[in-house]
Amino acid sequence: MSAGAYLYILRCNDGSYYVGTTRKSLEERLGEHNAGLHRGYTAMRRPVAMVFAQHFETITDAVAAERQVKGWSRAKKEAMINGEWKRLPELAQRRSAHSPKWQS
Repeated sequence: MSAGAYLYILRCNDGSYYVGTTRKSLEERLGEHNAGLHRGYTAMRRPVAMVFAQHFETITDAVAAERQVKGWSRAKKEAMINGEWKRLPELAQRRSAHSPKWQS
């Protein structure tokens, strides 16, 4: 196991995405999710598949990234999964353009 931690995204059996972090190996964490060891979101949406992972030097950085990505739209998560990095700012602007009127 290397130092640091991973941000990862799982595609669940129902097509939804789960974003998490781990200090363990990605293979071990995926196995835990598919074995139902983590109660919560993925437990009833198995099997799950790892569709994205990024290594961070510290768990603090990985958790900060997890919090950010969890707030993203499905389209923005899919752009990241597909490596379409240039689309991320465009997708962020698109979402903010649809902010509720009370935020204007």
